[in-house]
Amino acid sequence: MSPSAEQVPVVALVDVTDPVLERLLAVALHDADADEVTPPLGTAAGWNTERISWFRAYHHAAAAGIDGPARQKSWAITADGELAGSIRLARVPATGAGPFTRDGGALETGIWLGRSFRGRGIGTEALRLVKAAAAAAGADLLEAETTAGNTAAQALLRSLGAELAADGQRVKARFTLG
Repeated sequence: MSPSAEQVPVVALVDVTDPVLERLLAVALHDADADEVTPPLGTAAGWNTERISWFRAYHHAAAAGIDGPARQKSWAITADGELAGSIRLARVPATGAGPFTRDGGALETGIWLGRSFRGRGIGTEALRLVKAAAAAAGADLLEAETTAGNTAAQALLRSLGAELAADGQRVKARFTLG
């Protein structure tokens, strides 16, 4: 069967409870680069104590949702019931700078998938689900950002209707919702 004929797994977004968090961390540690999942932290490259601590703290804080103190929500992504990665929504402040301006009715998303889950349509389905969640939360815009070299992420964003704008080494994406 050719890759294009493969059936896309059933994708769902799952709340990151403590047991899910530890399983999600295991996926990140074994199937993703630290730079794809966390900000640069600590003195050691790759997965280090600081990055693991940040990962846990981030998902704990995001459990309260976009109206909670962290102003963001994260979900684990499952593909046919197997943890595959994570996606988030975050409230963003209004701004008048950069390639896009916004009035405060925007949410931002970000996604990472374990290497073994990429290229199977999982990211597309997860992003569709998060776009629906953003619209249900009342957002009129959904934004994302990637690097200029991440052509796979850019193709994913375009495939779901994002307008892209390059800003140096960063590419900003914007979906109009509603």
